[in-house]
Amino acid sequence: MQIAFLPIRHDERLSISRTGDILTLNGEEFDFSAVPEGGALPREAVGCDWLASDVERASGALRLTLLLPHGAQTPSETLFPALLILERDGPVDLPPYEIDR
Repeated sequence: MQIAFLPIRHDERLSISRTGDILTLNGEEFDFSAVPEGGALPREAVGCDWLASDVERASGALRLTLLLPHGAQTPSETLFPALLILERDGPVDLPPYEIDR
């Protein structure tokens, strides 16, 4: 699974966990197992405020973009996040929400 991020100033934080083709975002599960190879699921069909793109499957991997909320004092690694490639299940480490003072 490949997740790109679109940083956005937002007061609500995001937590992500993965189990196979299921992403859990802030406690809500989204099952993408029905997306076929070479196919796409339109963002509008998912009903998820954190999703910023369609969900596609290419070369066996799901690809999508999520909004990445951040605070007022944000490190550059959050403002310019790297592509995240998930190879195992479990909680997903995200860039820092903001700089600790």
